[in-house]
Amino acid sequence: MKARSIWAVIAGFLVNAIPATIVDIILHATGVFPPWGEPMPDSRFMIATAYRIVFGIAGCYVAARLAPSRPMAHALALGIVGVVLSTAATIVTWNRGPAFGPHWYPIALILVSMPCAWIGGKLATSRQALA
Repeated sequence: MKARSIWAVIAGFLVNAIPATIVDIILHATGVFPPWGEPMPDSRFMIATAYRIVFGIAGCYVAARLAPSRPMAHALALGIVGVVLSTAATIVTWNRGPAFGPHWYPIALILVSMPCAWIGGKLATSRQALA
């Protein structure tokens, strides 16, 4: 059962990270975002935050749906992973210059991780209750 729990969280993470990375690549390639390594206006970081919220909710939903038991706990576990990874990214990029974005952006990613986890878990558990 533990392996299924770990898989649920990993699958949720992949459902979040892979599409977000693909959208990043597409937006850079199409000129919506500037070339990699160049500064980007706050408005573009707001766009990135918005789709990361959507993918974060989706990933936590998947973690909860795949959970062998306690779906909300799995969604929240993925939320904790998001907080930890976002915090690490914040620390690493904090004073690296404008190409790494404004300070509010990584802080926003930390702050939305747990609400996204709760929403994704709630959507999954309310769907299960209807089934």
